Amino acid sequence: MTVPGRPATIVIFGATGDLTRRLLVPALANLCFDGLLSEELNVIGIALRDGDDESLRVSLDEFAPQTQCWQRLRQRTSYLPGDFTLGTVYERLKQRLGEDDAAFYLATPPQFFGVIVDRLADAGLTEEHDGGFRRVVIEKPFGHDLESARALNQRILSRVNESQVYRIDHFLGKETVQNILVARFGNAWLEAVWNHRYVDHIQISAAEAIGIGTRGAFYDTTGALRDMVPNHLMQLLSMIAMEPPNSFDAEVIRDEKAKLLRAVRRITPDEARSDAVRGMYAAGQVNGQMIPAYRETPHVDPNTATETYVALKLMVDTWRWTGVPFYLRTGKALAARDTEIVVTFKPVPYATFRETPVAHLPANQLVFQIQPHEGIDLGFLVKRPGPQVEAVPVALDFAYAEKFAVAHRTGYETLLYDMMMGDQTLFQRADQIEAGWAVVQPILDAWARGEGVLEEYTPGTSGPRAADALIARDGRQWHALGR
Repeated sequence: MTVPGRPATIVIFGATGDLTRRLLVPALANLCFDGLLSEELNVIGIALRDGDDESLRVSLDEFAPQTQCWQRLRQRTSYLPGDFTLGTVYERLKQRLGEDDAAFYLATPPQFFGVIVDRLADAGLTEEHDGGFRRVVIEKPFGHDLESARALNQRILSRVNESQVYRIDHFLGKETVQNILVARFGNAWLEAVWNHRYVDHIQISAAEAIGIGTRGAFYDTTGALRDMVPNHLMQLLSMIAMEPPNSFDAEVIRDEKAKLLRAVRRITPDEARSDAVRGMYAAGQVNGQMIPAYRETPHVDPNTATETYVALKLMVDTWRWTGVPFYLRTGKALAARDTEIVVTFKPVPYATFRETPVAHLPANQLVFQIQPHEGIDLGFLVKRPGPQVEAVPVALDFAYAEKFAVAHRTGYETLLYDMMMGDQTLFQRADQIEAGWAVVQPILDAWARGEGVLEEYTPGTSGPRAADALIARDGRQWHALGR
């Protein structure tokens, strides 16, 4: 039975930003509606903008569901304007909090993460007493490369304990992502074939149909590789490939995920050139809408070499996955919005069908569809009706929206609830963060040296031709986006 969280205060740094208004507050309102928040929960917003309690509440009303529960939570929401790089705002915050349990949510640009944690610790706001809690929730991107991620971890963990840190990845709040663990370890038939003897390869895709839009200043210093691979895609990789845990205890699961990420084979300089593809979208149409070329986007350097697409081939050096390639891809301005994991199984022997009209036997595939339509598809072969034996592919489809009430969720509900309950299962530990960056660092180094071709691709397609060639050279092809 799910129980409400205990009375506490959530302090949101960056309370006037889009993340707070569009995702965090609606998620809190949904949890309130579900009866999963204490009626004594308080929210304190901190930002530089001038204002008072009512001005913050009005700015949040646009995105929060207008329910009685939101009206109750709204009245318990207050505003503390101030510069969160200075100590004065923390002294005022300390007076408001007293000895209350509190979670500090850093919905700010990443350059403020270390500063805020330092200021919180200096003010004594991270000290835990008498069974109470003080937690820090940190958004991505966590670091810019391996060195900066290590430095940020060291800085934060010198002021608070790992048990107090919740490095959040909103992908892990998706129902289908969490269901990977249940599907894998709750179904005997699936775990029996979850190894190199039966699996041919695994694809992990995170595609967006939109371009960069107004995020040019941020994106041009980040790029597709940094933005998505060491965090989102590495987390999906670890969940789909980790070894079975001996329990669903948070640290046990995080141990297995960290072990898997450490087992990803480190890319050599030659492989950084041959097994990593980068692209940049040109001008064109996506879903009937014209978008400018990336280099013509506002706040983007017209001579930039920042990639908007990346595809990788990785290997995992464990007995379970020896010889099984993992193909990862992510990009902007592609044919469809589509985040999925596709497990392709090895084909059955053709000999049985050699006297039939069957010329090709499609491989069985298991597809975890993460967004936009959460579900699971299992593809297998059946006989087409008629006098001849002809095998055709069909699918068993499961859609979350058809079975459960999952509409109007932001993906943060589970993560916020788990954080309030002290469950770190879906949050990244320091060693996981660093292991993810260690995988991509050789590629970043190669690109910094000017190695590798940056290929333009047409918006509304599946990406650069080099990405198709990357997987085709192994006799495979990408799963169609949006399929």
